[in-house]
Amino acid sequence: MIDLSFAEENYLKAIYHLSSAGQNQVNTNAIAERLETKPASVSDMIRKLSEKGVISYVKYQGVNITEDGKKKALWVIRKHRLWEVFLVEKLNFHWDEVHDIAEQLEHIRSSLLISRLDEFLGYPKFDPHGDPIPDAEGIISSKPRMILSGLNVKSKVKLVSLKDTGNAFLNYLDRIGMKIGSRIRILDIIEFDGSVEIEIDNRKRLTISKRVADNLLVVAD
Repeated sequence: MIDLSFAEENYLKAIYHLSSAGQNQVNTNAIAERLETKPASVSDMIRKLSEKGVISYVKYQGVNITEDGKKKALWVIRKHRLWEVFLVEKLNFHWDEVHDIAEQLEHIRSSLLISRLDEFLGYPKFDPHGDPIPDAEGIISSKPRMILSGLNVKSKVKLVSLKDTGNAFLNYLDRIGMKIGSRIRILDIIEFDGSVEIEIDNRKRLTISKRVADNLLVVAD
């Protein structure tokens, strides 16, 4: 597999996520914003990644990730999400504590270690935030998901993933008692602002904002 530095792996992973799993072009400003760096730094890194064949770049058009780039990005993502599972399930970290630690662990090179980790964890398919874990071949198996805010009254669904995995949002979900696997019933949709009245796990009723509902990915229950 192509050898990349830690910084190059971080850039490639960001480009992969921004490109909707490698399907669309990404501009340098979007990369700079996601990685909180300067466009000039992005330009330098794009040149390096292009020379290694993991992206292609056309001036004034943007960046495309190559097939080799996708494989490498999915390998890094696989490691990150497996480490998140390990940290939550085996070391009792909370789901809002694991991202930064997994960012460090995802750069470990040993494929044997990751294979043993996957086996030790029982070959999980999803990380603690509901994101699918690529298998050893880089294949992601995930069922189609719906955004809660796009559903109708009386819909019964299960929370399977989150669009926003920032700590503030995770802490909010903790406060209202919602987690991956929670069953949600839509009781009403407020016409004025799109907020949604819901019932969680047949026990708790509350109203969430449209912004919150926009970040909840669900499947029919």
